[in-house]
Amino acid sequence: MSASTALNLGSLCSSVVNLPTHYSHKPSLLLHGTQSQQFLTLPNTVLKGFSGSRNMKSAVAAVDSSDPAEKQETERKKYYFLVANAKFMLDEEEHFQEQLFERLRLFGERDKEQDFWLVIEPKFLDKFPNITKRLKRPAVALVSTNGPWITFMKLRLDRVLQESFEADSTEEALACTPVNLEFEKPEKWTAPYPKYESGWWEPFLPPGSQTSKV
Repeated sequence: MSASTALNLGSLCSSVVNLPTHYSHKPSLLLHGTQSQQFLTLPNTVLKGFSGSRNMKSAVAAVDSSDPAEKQETERKKYYFLVANAKFMLDEEEHFQEQLFERLRLFGERDKEQDFWLVIEPKFLDKFPNITKRLKRPAVALVSTNGPWITFMKLRLDRVLQESFEADSTEEALACTPVNLEFEKPEKWTAPYPKYESGWWEPFLPPGSQTSKV
């Protein structure tokens, strides 16, 4: 090897050794690139595991985001009631008429949907043999979806029986065998308020109720 050739090789090696230090980050970039290549070469089973986790999270999110209103529609609604014989409820109990009409007026003023009814000979009584054996017939029930109000009315009426049940619909809850109730007028009426007029309860009967004479 000639002296000039050896000199050139020595200069080249010196230049490589004395490269600027700001290129020192390039090996890390190369390392990152190598790691990326290694990730891409992972077995398919591992990659499928990552994809499956994402799919599972999506499925859970889809279930959790279901509309609560749809669940509520499938739930059975609870109804509360007071029951007694018809003569006591509709002909003898003082102020019962006024209490119901006052509540109906209040609902109208507040634009609220009526949630209480009078049900003559309700069919749901078949579920309560312990109650029916204590009742004189025909019977009348005050039914509502408002439990606290029914409890309040129980305290006001006193001589009534209280219970509750569930139904799939209002029509099912208020199903009845209606009769046309007629009460004898007393020969003497000494109370300071007028006697109840027959039929005052009709505005509180379930929609579509039909009557028949007993």
